[in-house]
Amino acid sequence: MKKTTLILGCGDIGLVLGRELIAAGHRVIGARRNVAALEGSGIEPLPLDLGDAAALAALPDADFVVYVLSADRFDEAAYRAAYPDGLKAVLRTFEARDKTPERLLFVSSTSVYGQKEGERVDEASPAEASSFSGVLMREAEQALWESPLPGSVVRFAGIYGPGRDRLIHQVLEGRIAPTAPPMYSNRIHRDDCAGVLAHLIGQSEAGAALEPLYLACDCEPAPLYEVMRWMAGQLKVQPTEVIQAPLRKRASKRCDNARLLASGYRFRYPDYRAGYLQVMKAGGFLTEPV
Repeated sequence: MKKTTLILGCGDIGLVLGRELIAAGHRVIGARRNVAALEGSGIEPLPLDLGDAAALAALPDADFVVYVLSADRFDEAAYRAAYPDGLKAVLRTFEARDKTPERLLFVSSTSVYGQKEGERVDEASPAEASSFSGVLMREAEQALWESPLPGSVVRFAGIYGPGRDRLIHQVLEGRIAPTAPPMYSNRIHRDDCAGVLAHLIGQSEAGAALEPLYLACDCEPAPLYEVMRWMAGQLKVQPTEVIQAPLRKRASKRCDNARLLASGYRFRYPDYRAGYLQVMKAGGFLTEPV
């Protein structure tokens, strides 16, 4: 029988994921506040406000549930509503049913790590970020692990892709990260975000035992200066300004994706060069072949 996947927060990543799952034979339902963006995608639209108890109760049964919401804005109230409070409400909804999901995937973030000195981190590393975003993400993760529903947390590194090109624009403005101290950054292309989620659903569908946590980043953590210097070369731009204080406040760590690779996932864009070349070409940033 055809499996049903419910994508809660079916935005940019959800659209790509939904199309992949439909191609794999799934029925896909996409829930979001404004469903107009789902038109023509093949994903069944479902208007949803997580603050509406009646709407939550009316959520359809599903074999797989993917929770991939984004907060409306970067502040504590919005993060609490989108992550721990929203996820807990969804968990209560499905825990009370006779037919429960085979697997619930919660999309979290590597912002839960507080490491600042370029340390290598994996699923076993302490996740003790002091920022409200990291603390609230950890609260949501813990809620899933404490639920009787079978679930896995997927911590995505910095997501980039078509339309997610802030770093490219900074380089085009002639700005670049400082060389010292080296500030390691980690990233994952939007298409690999969808690919990872589809892969884990496929593994579960095939009867594989999933881990409770996966760290999802590409295969090459790199100092942000190196990434931006490489971009400048592709874009034929000469950096003229070093970005100062705001960047220095950010975490610096090197994320290890060995567990994800061991599960059988193969990256479409295994490093920043492959991924950002695709974004530059798709966005018309390159004026001549590279």
